Amino acid sequence: MSRPQCPRCSRPTSHCLCPLIPSLNSRTRVLILQHPSEVRHALNTARLAALGLSNAELVVGEVFGDLAVLLEQPGYQACLLFPGEPAQPLSEYAAAREGLPLLLVVPDGTWRKASKLLYLNPALAALPRVTLPEGCASRYRLRKAPMAGALSTIEAIVQALEIIEAPASFVELLRPFEALIEGQIAAMGVETYQRNHADKAD
Repeated sequence: MSRPQCPRCSRPTSHCLCPLIPSLNSRTRVLILQHPSEVRHALNTARLAALGLSNAELVVGEVFGDLAVLLEQPGYQACLLFPGEPAQPLSEYAAAREGLPLLLVVPDGTWRKASKLLYLNPALAALPRVTLPEGCASRYRLRKAPMAGALSTIEAIVQALEIIEAPASFVELLRPFEALIEGQIAAMGVETYQRNHADKAD
Protein backbone atom coordinates (compact mmCIF):
# COMPACT_ATOMS: atom_id res chain seq x y z
CA MET A 1 0.00 0.00 0.00
CA SER A 2 1.48 3.32 -1.05
CA ARG A 3 1.93 6.09 1.49
CA PRO A 4 -0.28 9.20 1.24
CA GLN A 5 1.39 11.92 -0.82
CA CYS A 6 1.24 15.68 -0.62
CA PRO A 7 -0.54 16.80 -3.82
CA ARG A 8 1.71 19.86 -4.08
CA CYS A 9 5.28 18.69 -3.52
CA SER A 10 4.57 14.98 -4.28
CA ARG A 11 6.45 13.88 -1.17
CA PRO A 12 4.95 11.48 1.40
CA THR A 13 2.74 13.58 3.69
CA SER A 14 4.97 12.58 6.62
CA HIS A 15 7.91 14.21 4.80
CA CYS A 16 6.12 17.13 3.13
CA LEU A 17 8.50 19.87 2.02
CA CYS A 18 5.90 22.59 1.46
CA PRO A 19 6.73 24.55 4.65
CA LEU A 20 10.27 24.99 3.32
CA ILE A 21 9.30 26.02 -0.22
CA PRO A 22 9.53 29.80 -0.65
CA SER A 23 7.54 32.01 -2.97
CA LEU A 24 10.15 34.07 -4.78
CA ASN A 25 9.55 36.65 -7.46
CA SER A 26 11.89 36.99 -10.42
CA ARG A 27 11.99 39.30 -13.39
CA THR A 28 13.31 36.35 -15.39
CA ARG A 29 10.73 33.79 -16.46
CA VAL A 30 11.90 30.19 -16.02
CA LEU A 31 10.54 27.44 -18.28
CA ILE A 32 11.56 23.94 -17.16
CA LEU A 33 11.12 21.19 -19.74
CA GLN A 34 11.23 17.92 -17.83
CA HIS A 35 11.88 14.56 -19.40
CA PRO A 36 9.15 12.09 -18.29
CA SER A 37 11.75 9.79 -16.69
CA GLU A 38 12.41 12.45 -14.03
CA VAL A 39 8.81 12.89 -12.84
CA ARG A 40 8.80 10.08 -10.28
CA HIS A 41 12.43 10.45 -9.26
CA ALA A 42 12.79 10.71 -5.48
CA LEU A 43 14.94 13.82 -5.88
CA ASN A 44 12.79 15.78 -8.32
CA THR A 45 14.49 19.16 -7.98
CA ALA A 46 12.79 20.69 -11.02
CA ARG A 47 9.41 20.45 -9.28
CA LEU A 48 10.81 22.18 -6.20
CA ALA A 49 12.19 24.98 -8.35
CA ALA A 50 8.89 25.50 -10.16
CA LEU A 51 6.96 25.56 -6.88
CA GLY A 52 9.32 28.08 -5.30
CA LEU A 53 9.33 30.61 -8.17
CA SER A 54 6.20 32.58 -8.97
CA ASN A 55 7.42 33.28 -12.53
CA ALA A 56 8.21 29.67 -13.45
CA GLU A 57 6.48 26.89 -15.36
CA LEU A 58 7.20 23.15 -15.44
CA VAL A 59 6.17 21.19 -18.54
CA VAL A 60 6.72 17.43 -18.85
CA GLY A 61 7.27 15.66 -22.17
CA GLU A 62 9.65 14.56 -24.91
CA VAL A 63 8.13 16.25 -27.95
CA PHE A 64 6.45 19.57 -27.16
CA GLY A 65 3.78 20.32 -29.73
CA ASP A 66 3.05 23.69 -28.14
CA LEU A 67 6.71 24.68 -27.85
CA ALA A 68 6.25 27.79 -30.01
CA VAL A 69 3.58 29.06 -27.63
CA LEU A 70 5.75 28.31 -24.61
CA LEU A 71 8.75 30.13 -26.10
CA GLU A 72 6.98 33.16 -27.54
CA GLN A 73 6.26 34.97 -24.30
CA PRO A 74 5.58 38.67 -25.02
CA GLY A 75 8.26 40.91 -23.57
CA TYR A 76 10.80 38.13 -23.00
CA GLN A 77 13.95 37.05 -24.84
CA ALA A 78 14.25 33.25 -24.83
CA CYS A 79 17.56 31.46 -24.27
CA LEU A 80 18.50 27.87 -23.47
CA LEU A 81 20.58 27.01 -20.40
CA PHE A 82 22.67 24.16 -21.77
CA PRO A 83 26.45 23.76 -22.04
CA GLY A 84 28.22 22.98 -25.28
CA GLU A 85 30.21 24.42 -28.15
CA PRO A 86 27.86 27.27 -29.18
CA ALA A 87 27.02 28.38 -25.63
CA GLN A 88 28.15 31.77 -24.37
CA PRO A 89 28.52 32.82 -20.73
CA LEU A 90 25.14 33.71 -19.28
CA SER A 91 26.52 36.92 -17.75
CA GLU A 92 27.61 38.19 -21.18
CA TYR A 93 24.36 37.21 -22.85
CA ALA A 94 22.21 38.85 -20.17
CA ALA A 95 24.26 42.06 -20.27
CA ALA A 96 23.88 42.29 -24.05
CA ARG A 97 20.06 42.16 -23.79
CA GLU A 98 20.11 45.70 -22.37
CA GLY A 99 17.67 44.92 -19.60
CA LEU A 100 15.14 42.92 -21.61
CA PRO A 101 13.71 40.20 -19.34
CA LEU A 102 14.87 36.71 -20.21
CA LEU A 103 12.87 33.55 -20.67
CA LEU A 104 15.35 31.01 -19.33
CA VAL A 105 14.59 27.58 -20.79
CA VAL A 106 16.01 24.75 -18.67
CA PRO A 107 15.92 21.09 -19.81
CA ASP A 108 15.59 18.69 -16.88
CA GLY A 109 16.93 15.15 -17.11
CA THR A 110 20.16 13.20 -17.31
CA TRP A 111 22.71 14.54 -19.79
CA ARG A 112 21.54 11.94 -22.32
CA LYS A 113 17.83 12.67 -21.81
CA ALA A 114 18.31 16.44 -21.93
CA SER A 115 20.28 16.11 -25.17
CA LYS A 116 17.44 14.01 -26.56
CA LEU A 117 14.97 16.81 -25.78
CA LEU A 118 17.03 19.15 -27.95
CA TYR A 119 17.23 16.58 -30.74
CA LEU A 120 13.47 15.95 -30.75
CA ASN A 121 12.57 19.66 -30.56
CA PRO A 122 14.48 21.63 -33.21
CA ALA A 123 13.00 24.95 -32.02
CA LEU A 124 14.57 24.30 -28.66
CA ALA A 125 17.97 23.51 -30.15
CA ALA A 126 17.76 26.70 -32.25
CA LEU A 127 17.57 29.00 -29.22
CA PRO A 128 20.60 31.08 -28.20
CA ARG A 129 22.51 28.85 -25.79
CA VAL A 130 23.98 30.08 -22.51
CA THR A 131 26.09 28.44 -19.84
CA LEU A 132 27.08 28.97 -16.21
CA PRO A 133 30.64 29.77 -15.08
CA GLU A 134 33.04 26.85 -14.76
CA GLY A 135 33.82 25.43 -11.35
CA CYS A 136 30.35 25.61 -9.79
CA ALA A 137 30.18 23.23 -6.82
CA SER A 138 27.11 21.05 -6.38
CA ARG A 139 25.52 20.20 -3.03
CA TYR A 140 23.87 17.19 -4.67
CA ARG A 141 25.55 14.43 -2.67
CA LEU A 142 23.34 11.53 -3.75
CA ARG A 143 23.91 11.42 -7.49
CA LYS A 144 27.23 11.13 -9.26
CA ALA A 145 27.77 14.10 -11.55
CA PRO A 146 28.35 13.22 -15.22
CA MET A 147 31.09 15.84 -15.44
CA ALA A 148 32.98 18.31 -13.29
CA GLY A 149 30.87 21.31 -12.32
CA ALA A 150 27.55 19.62 -13.10
CA LEU A 151 24.64 20.90 -11.02
CA SER A 152 21.17 19.67 -10.21
CA THR A 153 18.39 21.52 -12.02
CA ILE A 154 17.40 23.59 -9.00
CA GLU A 155 21.03 24.56 -8.32
CA ALA A 156 21.55 25.59 -11.94
CA ILE A 157 18.43 27.76 -11.82
CA VAL A 158 19.56 29.46 -8.60
CA GLN A 159 23.01 30.15 -10.05
CA ALA A 160 21.50 31.50 -13.26
CA LEU A 161 19.02 33.81 -11.53
CA GLU A 162 21.72 35.20 -9.24
CA ILE A 163 23.80 36.05 -12.32
CA ILE A 164 20.92 37.61 -14.25
CA GLU A 165 19.35 39.47 -11.34
CA ALA A 166 22.36 40.32 -9.17
CA PRO A 167 22.51 41.38 -6.38
CA ALA A 168 19.23 39.55 -5.65
CA SER A 169 19.59 36.26 -3.80
CA PHE A 170 17.68 33.09 -4.65
CA VAL A 171 19.49 30.78 -2.22
CA GLU A 172 16.25 30.33 -0.24
CA LEU A 173 15.06 28.18 -3.14
CA LEU A 174 17.58 25.53 -2.03
CA ARG A 175 16.09 25.02 1.45
CA PRO A 176 13.69 22.19 0.50
CA PHE A 177 16.36 20.67 -1.75
CA GLU A 178 18.84 20.48 1.11
CA ALA A 179 16.21 19.09 3.48
CA LEU A 180 15.33 16.46 0.88
CA ILE A 181 18.95 15.33 0.64
CA GLU A 182 19.36 15.26 4.43
CA GLY A 183 16.20 13.17 4.69
CA GLN A 184 17.47 10.71 2.09
CA ILE A 185 20.79 10.37 3.92
CA ALA A 186 19.01 9.81 7.24
CA ALA A 187 16.75 7.17 5.67
CA MET A 188 19.66 5.18 4.24
CA GLY A 189 21.78 5.55 7.36
CA VAL A 190 25.01 7.46 7.76
CA GLU A 191 27.19 4.37 7.32
CA THR A 192 25.54 3.44 4.02
CA TYR A 193 25.86 7.04 2.81
CA GLN A 194 29.54 7.18 3.76
CA ARG A 195 30.21 3.89 1.99
CA ASN A 196 28.31 4.61 -1.24
CA HIS A 197 28.11 8.37 -1.66
CA ALA A 198 30.60 10.27 0.47
CA ASP A 199 33.18 10.38 -2.36
CA LYS A 200 30.66 12.25 -4.55
CA ALA A 201 30.59 15.19 -2.15
CA ASP A 202 34.33 15.82 -2.60
